[in-house]
Amino acid sequence: MNLLARYAECIFWMARYMERAENLARILDVHETFSRDTRGATNWFSIVQLNADEKDFFSRYDRPTAESVIHYYMFDAQNSNSLLSMLRIARENARALRPWISTEMWTQINVFHNKLLDMSTKDVASQNLSKVCTWIKEECQTHTGITEGTFYRDQGWYFYQMGKYIERADQTTRLLDIKYHTLLPSPVEVGSTLDVSQWTTVLRSTAGYHAFRRVYPRGMSPTTVAGFMLYNEGFPRSVVMCVRQIDGVLTRLRSRYELRGGAQAMERVDELLSALLSRPIEAVLRQGLHEYLDWTQLQLNLLTTEIAQAFFGKEAPVAVEAQSQ
Repeated sequence: MNLLARYAECIFWMARYMERAENLARILDVHETFSRDTRGATNWFSIVQLNADEKDFFSRYDRPTAESVIHYYMFDAQNSNSLLSMLRIARENARALRPWISTEMWTQINVFHNKLLDMSTKDVASQNLSKVCTWIKEECQTHTGITEGTFYRDQGWYFYQMGKYIERADQTTRLLDIKYHTLLPSPVEVGSTLDVSQWTTVLRSTAGYHAFRRVYPRGMSPTTVAGFMLYNEGFPRSVVMCVRQIDGVLTRLRSRYELRGGAQAMERVDELLSALLSRPIEAVLRQGLHEYLDWTQLQLNLLTTEIAQAFFGKEAPVAVEAQSQ
């Protein structure tokens, strides 16, 4: 049982870190384009705020310039939220999983990590950043494809899916929150060209712009974008869609494999899903989007803790290395 719990934990965190790496690459890529305006420094600092890294960042860097933020999130080994750290932790979890994952999965993660390790700051200078981020996104998507095609469908598969969707939901709420509170400094800019550009940036950071336009061919507002990212069940990164997937995974783990744990986590998911489905986006914006997103993030953190207690034999969620909150 302890060996199975250890494998389940490694699979869960491998999925989370690979999902997190792709999300960060998207954010860096989109912000590199967006920061070409006169408020570039503010936009780069928003990435630091998005990950709640202000204290750690300013302990080693004077200002949130493009160069300092890119280095911090690409190569800073002391930053557990850097792409290099994420890939290292994902790789260490994959190494522990060698008896469970396919050779193709292990080889791809190992080669991906080593190529990133060989890069230097000059490789991701502003003119090259988009190209490197595109490569990172493609490698993460390759991992997803290889996993889909080669990972045996037993308990491990379900823990992988659970980790992926918890991370995805969390990242979507953070992107919405940082836009609502940081990117728009003045109420007079609501509905302006700048405002629309910023909401477009948020959608592109979640690979959701084209999907959004299928639902809303014209126009863009905080209500339509926030509603789409929170509630649209056809969008793979919406919070509701992710929580529904988590609900299904937990249900199958408990029914198909007769795992006795997870009742508290199931209750948490039911509560979260009910809260998401019971309030229209207009009411959420009127009563406070930040508070709503903050509560959702708290529920996802508590869910992670309950999953760790139920299935990993842990009092708090950890990976091969401690996860950065």
